[in-house]
Amino acid sequence: MVLKRLILAPLLVLMVATLTFAVVQLSPGTYADTIDNPRLTPAARTHLRSLYGLDQTGGHQYFLWLEALVHGDLGQSFLFKQPVVDVIATALPPTILLAGTALIMDLLLGVFLALVSARRPGGWTDRILTLLSLGIYGVPSFWLAGLAILFFSLKLGWFPASHMASVGAERWSFATQQLDLLRHLILPASVLGIVGAASTARYLRASLLDVQRSNHILAARARGLSENRILWVHTLRPALGPLVTLIGLSLPVLVSGSVVIETIFSWPGMGRILWQAAVARDIPTVMGCTLIGSIAVIIGSLVADLLYAWADPRVRSL
Repeated sequence: MVLKRLILAPLLVLMVATLTFAVVQLSPGTYADTIDNPRLTPAARTHLRSLYGLDQTGGHQYFLWLEALVHGDLGQSFLFKQPVVDVIATALPPTILLAGTALIMDLLLGVFLALVSARRPGGWTDRILTLLSLGIYGVPSFWLAGLAILFFSLKLGWFPASHMASVGAERWSFATQQLDLLRHLILPASVLGIVGAASTARYLRASLLDVQRSNHILAARARGLSENRILWVHTLRPALGPLVTLIGLSLPVLVSGSVVIETIFSWPGMGRILWQAAVARDIPTVMGCTLIGSIAVIIGSLVADLLYAWADPRVRSL
């Protein structure tokens, strides 16, 4: 199964890259048309299209990009005026930091809420947490981010509203810089983590209740074991199979980031870079970010299968 996934991986990446390039090509305008400079004459815009190769057919541009990719070259970013590899290398660590922190918050809060709900299913606590989880899950992330900025940043002043560091932070001591980074990180990571935790809690709760109806749980109750021991020892691990799959499929978030959250909080990660490149019709940067994202999806799916096999030995022989 793993070998088959690895063989099909290059084909899947090529398909995603081709579809992305087609969508970008079908979008109106080019990078030269997005430059907002009143002194830029039509002749100058035509020269820019020729300079960046935008006057060529879409098919020719695609095969030139594909040829460069074979040689390990993702091209030159129109917008950022540097190699796409350097742009991604700069944006990737902030995205991993943000999404990784959000994923930890998601798992800790989601597992806690699921265990509390599954402790007494149908009780008042379970009903309240169910309504709360469904409500948060249905809230758009940009709306929740706006509320977080309005309340915790503008009204209370507890956390910064944007960026990754304060102005002049490079002159501070290392410890002060890390504390400043933490203050900037908490708000966007919490928004991502809370939204994810609502889904994780519902997902894991259903898995826990399904395991609780199995015969070995009935046998554990017949032996007189406490409900806490049954929940933590005999129920949680069998229920973790779907959860580890969810973790594996969440790994692409560590690479691609959240376009909405990073843009709202001006977080200098992959999501914000992709948004800026898409608006500017910066084809090389869009293609580079998409390529990294598609590879992350394939790796995440593979890791999800391996984690599921580790959590549930019954699937190893399938």
